[in-house]
Amino acid sequence: MQPSELPGAIAAHTLQQLRQQAPLVHCLTNDVVQTLTANTLLALGASPAMVVEPEEAAQFSAIADAILVNIGTLCQQRAAAMLAAIAAARAVGTPWVLDPVGVGALHYRTDFARRLLTLQPAAVRGNASEILALAGIAPAGRGVDIGDDSLQALPAARALAKECGAIWR
Repeated sequence: MQPSELPGAIAAHTLQQLRQQAPLVHCLTNDVVQTLTANTLLALGASPAMVVEPEEAAQFSAIADAILVNIGTLCQQRAAAMLAAIAAARAVGTPWVLDPVGVGALHYRTDFARRLLTLQPAAVRGNASEILALAGIAPAGRGVDIGDDSLQALPAARALAKECGAIWR
């Protein structure tokens, strides 16, 4: 392995590219982590924005470089904004990430997350319990608690990535 292929070197190069591009990231995220998400993206060199009005979410997603959809504090208006943003992003080829927070514990959010999977996220980010529940393999959990082992969730994660066309690494 060449030094430039070491994980640390790859990470450093990726961070440098991110800072040079300074992507505009549309964050449709939950109220609990909104500030943390914004500050983390700012520290990495990205420009976060939290536009949640459905009409504006669609318009903003069309100009953003990436979309984050985190269903942690899901309600009907936020779901409408997410669907509008994803539709606009897909129309212009903007990648989006699904974070299926608390999937498996409640029917509304689980059904909504499964619907979002059909809209082809570029990546799905979840803990082991969320991935297993989203794949329909594990029974419902208690919310965001991690009750499952990450290694046990790998086959389900691969299957979900294949199903929705998301990246797998």
